[in-house]
Amino acid sequence: MSNNKEYTYLGGLVHGVSTLLTGMKVTVTEFFTKKVTEQYPENRDTLQMFDRFRGTLNMPHDAEGNNKCIACGLCQMACPNDTIHITTETVEDAETGKKKKRLVRYEYDLGACMFCQLCVNACPHDAIRFDQEFEHSVYEREKLVKVLNG
Repeated sequence: MSNNKEYTYLGGLVHGVSTLLTGMKVTVTEFFTKKVTEQYPENRDTLQMFDRFRGTLNMPHDAEGNNKCIACGLCQMACPNDTIHITTETVEDAETGKKKKRLVRYEYDLGACMFCQLCVNACPHDAIRFDQEFEHSVYEREKLVKVLNG
């Protein structure tokens, strides 16, 4: 927000010098603060990301390989970049005779994801979440397309 004061020549000069000194104070203060440098490849074993870091989208499985996804498609609809593609099939339940969806394939394009977490927030069963994984460098973009339920 700009200040609409009109200064005299001398008042403008004093104001300009004072704002310059304010900026220089910030610069000098930052120059003398202790720097923190992560020695990245060497400290991989002890490196901890902060709790809110969004790395890779994953789908947790239990010991038997089952996940909580009910193939509702809410995460796919919530994704603004269309990075999630769900393939489902309709099966008939043997006990009740009702038809229900079953998840066949859950594809996630890490290269197009903007890590907004709208898909995680939209999931009613907490079937997907972001983990702390951050090393994603590959030579081909096709390797960034992950199948989460596989």
